[in-house]
Amino acid sequence: MANTKSAGKRARQTAVRSIRNRSVLTRLRKMQKGIAAKPETKDARAMISAIDKAAKRGIIHKNAAKRRKARLNKLVIGAAPAAA
Repeated sequence: MANTKSAGKRARQTAVRSIRNRSVLTRLRKMQKGIAAKPETKDARAMISAIDKAAKRGIIHKNAAKRRKARLNKLVIGAAPAAA
């Protein structure tokens, strides 16, 4: 339990933000699984945009975002010759 009024407010804000951040991370994981099953550049572009937004908001670290995008591009580029 919070000891001060401001600490109580911070606890409430943190709870709301945690729920919001969890939904963003869940969305990223679902998108990633979808692309892993069927890599397409259109889906990859949406995933990169979602990763950048999450990094901008501080939901994931900027280096983690770069790593995820690099792995995604490697997956999509590797699948491109197989699809052609």
